[in-house]
Amino acid sequence: MVQKQATTSNHQVHQVPRLLERYRKELSPGLVKQFKHTNPMAAARLEKIVVNIGCGEAAHDAKHLESVQKDLGLITGQKPLITRAKKAISNFKLREQDPVGCKVTLRRTRMYEFLDRLVSAALPRIRDFRGLNPAGFDQGGNYSFGIKEHTIFPEIQVDQSPYPTGMDIVIVTTAESRDEAYALLKGFGMPFATKDKDKDN
Repeated sequence: MVQKQATTSNHQVHQVPRLLERYRKELSPGLVKQFKHTNPMAAARLEKIVVNIGCGEAAHDAKHLESVQKDLGLITGQKPLITRAKKAISNFKLREQDPVGCKVTLRRTRMYEFLDRLVSAALPRIRDFRGLNPAGFDQGGNYSFGIKEHTIFPEIQVDQSPYPTGMDIVIVTTAESRDEAYALLKGFGMPFATKDKDKDN
């Protein structure tokens, strides 16, 4: 999923994500033309991807939290941060600062590599998958969606992951419109449902 690019100084090899290569060579020039940007640097690009797993059991089950945190690290290649309750909720026996899940914020190389695995390996494993909802874009050009079970990622061995759980993913872009954000993610291979996107805008 990555392309190799040799350096000239110390003969080491840099791993260049193939989606980053696609953006540089194809998507960026295409977006400049399609959306009539006068400045080539104005083309929409990925800024970060936030992956969050919420598990209410985490406040009272340390093993559950540890398992989910480990799995999210395997999926993203980055150590997750524990998310904590901002206020107490007595009905759920939840105190302020109790752990409620974990999250990862991906940038640069890991961001592109995660998106590549998501598109090419994880989403196709969803049973009866009919595409992502194109209505998930906000006015700022960011796209949010949920996954019911994190075990769709090939990094996770189902028999060793006793706590299948959902996850929320937010893809943050620099796009100034839903249309350009859609075109950017579509260019990366995001499998949107074949619904007329324009009817939702």
